[in-house]
Amino acid sequence: MARLAQLKLSMTTTMLLVAIIFSAFLAIIMYLFQLPLIYAIIGTIIFILLQYLIGPEVVKWSTGLRYLRPGENPWLEAMVRDLAQKSGIPVPKLAIVPDRTPNAFVFGRSAGGATLAVHEGLLTALNQEEIQGVLSHELGHIKHKDFLVMTVLSALPLLAYLIARGTFEAARVGRKKVGAALLVAAALSYVVYVVSLLLVMGLSRLREHYADAYSAYLTESPRRLESALTKITYGLSLAPTPPHGARALYIGDPALAKQECQGIIRRREEYDLDKDGVLDERELELAMEREAKSTWTKINTSFATHPPTYRRILLLREIEKEMASGRYTSQRIYAHI
Repeated sequence: MARLAQLKLSMTTTMLLVAIIFSAFLAIIMYLFQLPLIYAIIGTIIFILLQYLIGPEVVKWSTGLRYLRPGENPWLEAMVRDLAQKSGIPVPKLAIVPDRTPNAFVFGRSAGGATLAVHEGLLTALNQEEIQGVLSHELGHIKHKDFLVMTVLSALPLLAYLIARGTFEAARVGRKKVGAALLVAAALSYVVYVVSLLLVMGLSRLREHYADAYSAYLTESPRRLESALTKITYGLSLAPTPPHGARALYIGDPALAKQECQGIIRRREEYDLDKDGVLDERELELAMEREAKSTWTKINTSFATHPPTYRRILLLREIEKEMASGRYTSQRIYAHI
């Protein structure tokens, strides 16, 4: 695991950059309104702590998940237990989300108390080998502890956005002198929101690549996750419901999937190479490769929680080639990221 240190460094660097930007932002806001800086610091700490403490409860409530009773799904429980033992991490609690879209995610306040939630749609749309690839990806997030960092970091762009909205609305009804200060605060807040969001999203995309690489290592078969990602992306793109607010947690982002597959759906006949009326896995992969090269897709990636699916598949294919060559070792898990 020679390059795992780079993920840790990226997490630390992102946290420091966001903290510095946010500290400078708060100092300017307090100066504008001639208020003690300590109020802003205390308020920010309280907000982050609340996000950390109640975040898991919000996820449980908003997804409608239910925890599996022991022995309810022996195959799934055994697979997660075996993979967790192989990873050297505590076995997470298992939950099922009553949702027909194919997806999965992990959340919690600690690696020891993490929950691995699986959508019903994932269990029906994917075969057992593909499900194993997805579960290994999610366990990778627990192994790397990146889901804990994302929980804290995601609070700061949200707080900047709330301040921007609040100050802008206050400026509309405030006195002229106060209103000018509020408009400056609103503009500054929005800039901080965008900059901090870009930093957090960049880390989010990076951690997905690391979890993908870990899945390839754990299953010893990158093809399992490759196939799963193709099915997940296409399945999510067809979902009629709007994306969930916590989509950064998922293995696949519904919003990104819809963007990726819009062109595929419009040009379905063009991508249906065997003209059988169905886009199979290989046809979907070729279609995603072509769509990923569009300028619009590249621009949207900067604000995406996940890398484009085809970029993820390319990484897995590189690992697959190295495994086939016999040069792949446990020291090269993250060498292709």
